[in-house]
This record gives sequence, structure tokens and C-alpha cells, in this order.
Amino acid sequence: MRLARLPVLALLALLIPVGCTQTQPADEATAPPSADPTVAARLRLPAEGPTRPRQALSLVPESAEAVVLTDYDRLRARFGVEDLTSDSLVTDRLAFWEKAGREAVLLTEGLLRSEDSLLRLDYGFTQDDVAWEARFTGDDGPGWVLAFRPGQDMAEVRRAVDDGAGPLADAEVLPARRLVVSGTAEDGEPVWGYDAGWAPLVDDTAESTYLHDGCLDVNAALGPDADVEDQQQVADLVASLEPLDGFAVGFADDLATARFEADRIDLHRRADLSAAWPTAGQPAVADGFDDLQVADPKSGRLGLFVEEPRAAAALTLTGRLPFAVCDELTPLAEPTGL
Repeated sequence: MRLARLPVLALLALLIPVGCTQTQPADEATAPPSADPTVAARLRLPAEGPTRPRQALSLVPESAEAVVLTDYDRLRARFGVEDLTSDSLVTDRLAFWEKAGREAVLLTEGLLRSEDSLLRLDYGFTQDDVAWEARFTGDDGPGWVLAFRPGQDMAEVRRAVDDGAGPLADAEVLPARRLVVSGTAEDGEPVWGYDAGWAPLVDDTAESTYLHDGCLDVNAALGPDADVEDQQQVADLVASLEPLDGFAVGFADDLATARFEADRIDLHRRADLSAAWPTAGQPAVADGFDDLQVADPKSGRLGLFVEEPRAAAALTLTGRLPFAVCDELTPLAEPTGL
């Protein structure tokens, strides 16, 4: 364990709310009425930019299973390059991405990065002009939302979209909101933002956030190399869990915070699962996360240290998070020895 990095009490302080009241953020207090009043206020997009990553949920189709939010502005601030744009020195831009990839939990490396050279030469923008990004997957296919920084010429972005440049082919530009979207819900279609339960699970201070509708399959979380013995090792704890409708995991610095609905009576048992989890599979859970976890059932939050950022990202994206598994499992077939 790397306890010296942050005292346990400090980790606990990140989980337990302070005080009984909460000041309403300015963007919520001043947000104009939504054309669709069923979208939760905290997830509602303003009529004009700037926007916040959580507000992408008002565009994500209800059928989506998982959503990834990446706040590039927060990542740039963490590494001391708040003003980094496509106009910055190439060496500075490359240094940021190298450092972010090594030290931060990047759940996506940026939709436009593979086409940065083309976009910079022909349209004057790159991934370094994206403030935040959302990706989602589900039965109806993948989709994404890009939010551009203030000052970005959205006419050039529209030109790139019209030309079908790189991943921007068939996308739609929302210039007043400084957004480019693809695969998002049509007006009037149900979206994640209809469910107010997602609103408290998204933390504006997170650099990356993973949201999942429902629980994670136990066998998938154990990994492809798991056997009957591995399953038996966690069977009793799994059986003691309560049903789980959805969860989020936010990453900032070297901390991860898993968020569930408040007053979860099984949160300590979910924390215990990580310590009991088998080491089968690569990476193993212990490669990505320290086994020290602090649970606060009242707020529905579970805090844990990130051991290795790349491993933590891989475990998250492949659904290998013990604290978010379902409360039942399908028994694996016993080996026959033949």
C-alpha cells in the first residue's frame, strides 16, 4: 500500500459531505428553462456555451449502456498548461499528452488526436482545442460529444464537418453551445438526462468519469482466465450484495471515487470484494487500484487510490471493477478433466 501519498483521514474527508446546505452553482442558477422540462436541471444544456461534461447526459440516448466523460481543461490545469491550444508549440502539446497518458487515468485519448495534423493544416484546430469530450456505447451504436474551448472559430469546425474530415464525417455542429455531436438522441427522444439519479453521480472536479447503467457481470469482472475456484472465492460476498441500478467512477490526481445512490447498506461489502478478488487476468485489479478503500454508505461513495493509471483505465473500460458487480452470478462449468 502507498499510504504515505495521502493520509486515510484525508481520503475519508473527500467522501463525507461538509455541512448541511449546498450552494447552487452559477450555471445551474442561471440556466434557461429547457425546452424539455423532464431533463434534470443539473444535466441540462444551456442555450449557449460554455458547457460542462455532465451536461452531455442530456444528449446521450436512453439506450446507451456506458458513458465516458473526459475533462481536458481539468487535465491541462493539473499539468500546468491551462492555456494550451493548437497554436502552442508542438513540443509543449506533445509533452502534455505524454505526461497525461503516463500520470492520469485517460479513459479516452481524444477523438481528434489521430487526425491532428490534417485538422491543424486544413482547418486550424486540433484535439488541443477541445475543452471536454463524451463517448457512449449501447445497443443503438456508439456516439460522442465534443465541446470546444471559448475562442475557437466554430465556422472552421463546421467546414471540417462539411468536408467529412476524419472522425467528423456525418457529425452535427451546435455552434451556440460550441458542440459537435454524433449519434446523440434526436429532439424529444429519451435521454440519460431524464433520470435525475445520474446528477449527483457526476463530480465536476473529476478529470475522467465512467458511468454505467446497471451492474457489471460477475464473470466478466473476474476476467477471461477465471475458473470455478475463483468464482467460489467471491460467491458468498456477491450473494450478500443488494441490486445495483447504476454507478459512476470519477478520477482526479491519483484518486478514484466510485459513486452510487445514497444510503447503500452494502457499500462496505462492495469494498470488501476488491480485497477478496482473485488475481487472475491481466491486468489484475491490484495492478490498477490499491487495496485500501474507504466507504461512506450515507453518501454512497467509495474512495480508493489509483496504483497505476493505465491499468486502472483498462480495468474500468473492460468492466473489471469488483465494487460494481451484480448481486448474482452464473456458475462456471466444472472442469471435466477430459
